[in-house]
Amino acid sequence: MTSPKFCLPDSITPAQFLAEYWQKKPLLIKQGLPQLIGMFEPEDILGLALDEEALARLLINKPNNSQGSTPQWTVKKTPLNEDDFAPLLAQTNNSSRQGTKNYSNWTVLVQNLEQWSPELGQLWRAFDFIPQWQRDDIMVSFAPEGGSVGKHYDDYDVFLAQGFGRRRWQLGKYCDETTAFIPNEPIRIFDDMGEIIFDDVLEAGDVLYVPPKLSHYGVAVDNCLTFSFGFRRPNLMQILDSLADVATSEQALFVPMLLEQSLQPSGQLQADSIEQIKAQLIDMLTSERGDDLIRQAVSEVVSKRQYDLLIPEETIDTDELAHALAEGATIHIDYSSRLLYSNIDGECTLFANGQRLDGLSCTEASLLRQLADGESLTQADLCNEDHGIELATVMVWLENGWVWLNEAN
Repeated sequence: MTSPKFCLPDSITPAQFLAEYWQKKPLLIKQGLPQLIGMFEPEDILGLALDEEALARLLINKPNNSQGSTPQWTVKKTPLNEDDFAPLLAQTNNSSRQGTKNYSNWTVLVQNLEQWSPELGQLWRAFDFIPQWQRDDIMVSFAPEGGSVGKHYDDYDVFLAQGFGRRRWQLGKYCDETTAFIPNEPIRIFDDMGEIIFDDVLEAGDVLYVPPKLSHYGVAVDNCLTFSFGFRRPNLMQILDSLADVATSEQALFVPMLLEQSLQPSGQLQADSIEQIKAQLIDMLTSERGDDLIRQAVSEVVSKRQYDLLIPEETIDTDELAHALAEGATIHIDYSSRLLYSNIDGECTLFANGQRLDGLSCTEASLLRQLADGESLTQADLCNEDHGIELATVMVWLENGWVWLNEAN
């Protein structure tokens, strides 16, 4: 697959999008991802949702239930089975044959779809104007006519890409921690979206960017698949936890502090003492060593996988890898993993899936940096006499799930 062009209107540059739209206001991108058209059909996603290793959810709304203590929504998570879908599909098919509107509101969600489809994962390249360490995962939503997951908002940025069928989207007010959700429901939904600022139907290939906390409501016009390319940042608690772990190797931090002392009641912890401790902590964090500790802590957090690694059923050996490369296969970053680099201790340091990669040769580090930046590697790149690497090393990368072998057609 050739690298897709950026998922932006021709009239908007990446710099303009980041300055004017990113985390500020929504943007409709007509035919932003035409590569999605025909890539999947509803049957593909329904079949994948039945796989016991897939992270899937089935959401069903029963609108005839009375409001109050009885939930209108039910959520069933993996493992799902055919009996879960049979009555819903039958109702949908009957409504279609009778020419009546289908009021059965149900949706199937599957997370981390790039782990099941490396080809889909390559579409992350269309968003390379956003640092790849902010990528979350690609979720797909299947819904028949009338299907929805209710009015809600997300705490992260999302590009809603239509891959099959049509979905009507409405956007409303920005929400915050005071937004009231409908009580006793298993999902976070609400009734009041405020003034509707966007109301349109997305066709296959269209993309809608929705900033964090902007309320949105999507309803399937017909059988449809919507792919959510989500971007999120870590929270401060994750950074603090990681910093504490990283700092355990710093022996200097285990030395008791020296504090100036004034006369005070023996039972009182005075504000002055707390301020001195705080000042020493801030001094450490703002020092060069503190900068390195923070860089490593952040790098470990943002490079961690959100989901467990899926072990492939079929693997190749070194001879098969050599043959594939000779036939034109290429090595790409596996977009279900997290591979990044950062400047720590004055050197470019690689991280993969939450781990710092020490002991790399200069060539290995250079090639991994190229992969992290979205470049592909050929046989010539890997087997160069002057700066090549052993194929056994590439096999380790494959086994760790850092890279993906794209075999030539």
